[in-house]
Amino acid sequence: MKDILPDLTDWVAAGDRVAVATVVGVYRSAPRPPGAKMAVNADGRIVGAVSGGCVEGAVVGVAEQVLHQGAGPQVLHFGIADEEAWGVGLPCGGEIEVWVAEHRPSRFEEIAAVGGRAARVTLLEGERAGADVLVELGMGRESHGNRHRPGGLTLSGSLGDPGLDARALEAAGELIWAQRCERRGSLFVDVVHPPPRLIVFGAVDFAAAVCTLARAAGWLPYVVDPRGRFATPERFPAAEEVVCAWPDKAFEQLGGIDPATSIAVLTHDPKLDDAALLIALRSDAGYVGAMGSRRAQASRRERLLEAGVDEDELARLAAPIGLDLGATSNEETALSIVAEVVAHRNGREGGRLTHADGRIHDVGDAVTNP
Repeated sequence: MKDILPDLTDWVAAGDRVAVATVVGVYRSAPRPPGAKMAVNADGRIVGAVSGGCVEGAVVGVAEQVLHQGAGPQVLHFGIADEEAWGVGLPCGGEIEVWVAEHRPSRFEEIAAVGGRAARVTLLEGERAGADVLVELGMGRESHGNRHRPGGLTLSGSLGDPGLDARALEAAGELIWAQRCERRGSLFVDVVHPPPRLIVFGAVDFAAAVCTLARAAGWLPYVVDPRGRFATPERFPAAEEVVCAWPDKAFEQLGGIDPATSIAVLTHDPKLDDAALLIALRSDAGYVGAMGSRRAQASRRERLLEAGVDEDELARLAAPIGLDLGATSNEETALSIVAEVVAHRNGREGGRLTHADGRIHDVGDAVTNP
């Protein structure tokens, strides 16, 4: 959505009619994932892409029928044999499904524009094909920029059937935090979200490199440390914010911990590390990791158990933090840490692709593997 949003907003403001094509299904391999979009206005201008080649031509043709001939919304299916793949822009073969419909401005675009978190669930089949509902964080959240303290989810609108509405809310509730778009039967869940957050606890040398790599990977890195001598913005230019406070106050200042937040504890100081981990392991954080030798991890485990952390909570802790890269420098260590955080977010172990079976890029039931 964000790729086409500026042009889409301008066209709507100018009074243009617009058709939007959305990839709703990817099977085997394709260049663009579910949720990828292309918009076509009544003058024939185009922004975005749904593949890498002349599939776009066919999609534009249908979009123009929607705009000029009154054609209804529809799902287009493109099945590509491997020997034909390069000719139509799907170089790995595979199949894609593309939903084409006239654009109706809604609050969904407004949320996307400010970096918010929401899901639009569209019915793709049946007499009410094209009906949609909006699912967003409900009352009880506090927002400031990309910070969120989530309340419940609320659903606006109806798909015309209570059962479908319930399915839409359930699917959106899962995918809104997984931060991915996906088709679920007759429903397509289109998710917009802010960048994922990585909260680094410990204003140490490694943290600066972690922030730099996390930022390059599209994450929002934050540094937390109660020691004012170390927790200065000048030492961490890539950080979104440097918070000089103890963990409880810092996490509160950052808007709480949600399932799209990862936490890396790096101080090597037990009283600081433990204070952060006691909160992080009992939070909704998607990932919690801590630096330290195996001997240090064993001592930490005993301390946390004595502090009341249970085995299930401890099982969430990735420690020693990072992938086994044989890292020695600050930058290599940071690469190890950020790589594990990304792998965990994507449900992977982080091994070598040459030794892996199955799909390279897995997006639920859909996959891209260019």
